[in-house]
Amino acid sequence: MNNNQKDRFQKVWKQLTRFFQNEKTHKNARVTYQVIWNLTLILIIVGILGFSFAGGVGAGYFAALVNDEPVRSKEDLKKDIYNYEETSEVYFADKVYLGKLKSDLEREEVSIDKVSEHLKNAVIATEDEYFYEHDGVVPKAILRAIYQEFSNASVQSGGSTLTQQLIKNQVLTNEVSFERKAKEILLALRVEKFFEKEEILETYLNVSTLGRNSSGRNIAGVESAAEGIFGVEAKDLTLPQSAFIAGLPQSPFGYTPYTQKGKLKENQEPGINRMKTVLKRMYSNGYITKEEYDKATAYDITKDFIGKKELPSEKYPWLTYEIEKRSIEILSVSLAKEDGYEEKDLKNDDLKNQYLALADRKLRQNGYQIYTTIDKKIYDKMQEVTKNYPNYGYDKTAQVVDPDTKAMKTVSEPVEAGAILIENKTGKIISFVGGRDFKREQTNHATASLRSNGSTMKPLLVYGPGIEIGKISPGSVSANVPISIPAGKMWRPGNYGGGSYTGVTTAREALKNSYNIPAALFYMKIINHGPASYLEKMGFTTVTKEDYSNPSMSLGAMSKGVTVEENVNAFGTFANSGDFIDAYMIDKIVSKDGKVIYQHKAKPVEVFSPQAAYLTLDMMRDVVNSGTAASVRNRLAFSSDWAGKTGTSQNYWDAWFVATNPNVSFGTWLGYDTPKSLQGTYNGLEYNKRNMYYWADLINAAYKVDPKLIDPDKRFEMPGGIVSRSFCGVSGLLPSSSCQKAGLVKSDLFIAKYAPSKADDSFINGQYVSVGSKRYAALPQTPGEFTSGGFMLNPDSFGDIGLKYVDDPGSVIPGGEKSGNVVGATAKLNDNGKAPDALSITKSNDRITWGLHHEGDVVGYRVYKDGKKVASINAGENLVYKVGSGGSYYVTAVDIVGKESAPSQRVESGATKKGSKEDSTKNKDAQGKDKITNEDKKPDSKEVNVTPEKEKVIEKEQDKVIEKEQDKEPAQDEEQNKDNTDKEDPETNKDQNTVNDKEQDTDKAEEVEE
Repeated sequence: MNNNQKDRFQKVWKQLTRFFQNEKTHKNARVTYQVIWNLTLILIIVGILGFSFAGGVGAGYFAALVNDEPVRSKEDLKKDIYNYEETSEVYFADKVYLGKLKSDLEREEVSIDKVSEHLKNAVIATEDEYFYEHDGVVPKAILRAIYQEFSNASVQSGGSTLTQQLIKNQVLTNEVSFERKAKEILLALRVEKFFEKEEILETYLNVSTLGRNSSGRNIAGVESAAEGIFGVEAKDLTLPQSAFIAGLPQSPFGYTPYTQKGKLKENQEPGINRMKTVLKRMYSNGYITKEEYDKATAYDITKDFIGKKELPSEKYPWLTYEIEKRSIEILSVSLAKEDGYEEKDLKNDDLKNQYLALADRKLRQNGYQIYTTIDKKIYDKMQEVTKNYPNYGYDKTAQVVDPDTKAMKTVSEPVEAGAILIENKTGKIISFVGGRDFKREQTNHATASLRSNGSTMKPLLVYGPGIEIGKISPGSVSANVPISIPAGKMWRPGNYGGGSYTGVTTAREALKNSYNIPAALFYMKIINHGPASYLEKMGFTTVTKEDYSNPSMSLGAMSKGVTVEENVNAFGTFANSGDFIDAYMIDKIVSKDGKVIYQHKAKPVEVFSPQAAYLTLDMMRDVVNSGTAASVRNRLAFSSDWAGKTGTSQNYWDAWFVATNPNVSFGTWLGYDTPKSLQGTYNGLEYNKRNMYYWADLINAAYKVDPKLIDPDKRFEMPGGIVSRSFCGVSGLLPSSSCQKAGLVKSDLFIAKYAPSKADDSFINGQYVSVGSKRYAALPQTPGEFTSGGFMLNPDSFGDIGLKYVDDPGSVIPGGEKSGNVVGATAKLNDNGKAPDALSITKSNDRITWGLHHEGDVVGYRVYKDGKKVASINAGENLVYKVGSGGSYYVTAVDIVGKESAPSQRVESGATKKGSKEDSTKNKDAQGKDKITNEDKKPDSKEVNVTPEKEKVIEKEQDKVIEKEQDKEPAQDEEQNKDNTDKEDPETNKDQNTVNDKEQDTDKAEEVEE
């Protein structure tokens, strides 16, 4: 600094010093200071007042926003926060896991201690880095969010903690508003006050929406995500897997690796990039090291994605839908009872539908555990057999309505199948077959398809009830000939193919051979006792009022039909000594908190006495051992005490076989969904054998899985109160001496109090004649030389075998029925009004032979030698006479009233030289005279060289002629009977539906010794 500058500085300094030392300056300074200070105080006061006012306004606004939000207690908050949907799980028998029921959102709850530490850290680092420090909200984040909202910033950063997100998802809505945000802050603070951090984190991990799994289903909760994306449990997730799942909540369906169909997306970049962002935040927050970060970032997460996983409803469609249906029904009753209703109130359709809908929703949201009775191994084996069975039959076309166009279209229908296996003593449904292909036809043919049950109805509706009320016993006798039953319109049931008529038969034989006519007649004896009520006791839910009075019900012609389940279940009644135990599939239902909300309890219904049940079983044993189901025994891989019944419905629409042993009842059904005939061979098998072989293959498969269940060591045991008695085979009464002499005594089992006590009076002494193999009552004019003494059946004693319904009472014991020396009193020959035509005879060596006379009233033949009668031969004996040496012979025919024909040609007996012209001339003369004598012979009455073989043929032809001569209604031919059984109109004449069972198999197995 130079001298001039110093001088100027000193001068200025002296001036400033004088200014501040001046009194006036001091005075002015004091005034200025006071003004500035006062202004500062005023500004401070105004600032404080303004801030207070703004704060008050803000607080008031906040209070106004949450004014209607109730003050929630800890219990209320806990209920709301933990109220999230969880998918119900299903189990086979013995707690074997089946899978999850189908729902809109699949979720499985998991506790915090079973979640990977990597996953917990990843979620906190990504969603709420101050989670363990804040009290529910982060003020800085809230202010930042408010500023961005008011400034309309292009970048919006989230201001929600995990606690706030939990409140938004579980208590409030996703509405974007200050009111919702204010309530969210208030409730978050309250949740933090009541709950531990680990509780809040656990709930958040269970409620988060996380995209789709490998089945294409929406998922929530980290356990479902871990299993559905990577195929592992949440506790076993790796660092890259944890980071991937933790990144999903920001955009669940944008980052999920799967499509709606469960296929992997082609572009996985979004999800992988999000995973890397999560890893970076974990590293920044110190949860992982640099080495872990680099390794996880470089990891190819796509190789951990599991392929498409089949849903239970895809792998076990019939089973899962059946479980759902039954579970919903059970829950609907439970929910209705909780609301004060009784089960009977649910008969109201509106109320029932209301609770079914509620039960459906709860089933898919409340995370129940449903335990069933289905044996997984047996079920799987039965589906395998069904898939590979080669003998169902031909596919047939049907006209159906197209669901889209509503127009008729032609489709090809295969033979469908249904089967069910039930444990008798418990009612457990062990396994079933719903059909052959669920994708083609969803109807469960075991539990939902209603069909006529054919002859399997007979033990349930006819023989069981009849034995129970004492009207039928195994030895009861019934007519087995063409009948007509008045039932509005005349009903004419027939046996299979219009044949198998035996005159009379016992109940045991009728059931064994599945004769329809005796079953119908037995049913008419008990129909006024309401036997259809027994069906209802045995679980039939489709019995109508009309079914009670319909005679054709005896052969299975129900108005609506019956399911395989109900039909088979009813057969178990006999195995349970007469008690019906309803079949069931749902064993118990447990809530997610471990409470058993349903446990099945059996409620036996007494239907039959043990004695009636056993006798019916014993009759059905014969069906399997030597009757219509005999062929099944050779197909079995084991031997068991089976009792069962085959069945075929009208027009061969349905084929059934149901059988029971001391442990299980099992039945199968084959048929077309649109009813069509099954008749005809396929792979060399008729429809009935195709069904029985299917039955055998299924039960063999079950036997291989559980031999003790399917083949018990024990047999059906006879209870007390049953006796064995002899009876007369034509009346069912105690055998008289006449019955014994006639050789018609039989024996069988009876309930002691219903054993026969009245002696048989069916026989009267009388004379009869024989024609071929048939017998007829002699007339007063009949020559005694052709009659035999015997026993005539008295028609007056046959009212109890259904004689009033028989078309031809004389056919009950036909003349051709050789039963000792018995003949029906009504079996008569009628005189044709003229003498018989002359015979033609043949001499061979020392024998004269001739054929059965072509006129039906001829009862015997007289042999003459040299004009003198030497023998009388009745028409039922061998038509041959041995001649002696020398003499001229001829034969005449004698009819029922004694008229005798002209002589036949004469034949000579005696020594003659071969080649003798004289003898030849004499013979020619004799023959000429014979021709003159027999001029009135019919042209067809010519000499025939009859051999023993030809004689049988002639006998059959003559039988036809004799039958035509009888004065009675002609027997219905086979075609007519076939019409009666097969051509009923199911739509317009349901009450006349006749059900015919296939006649007895020829390849019968040996009968098991009792």
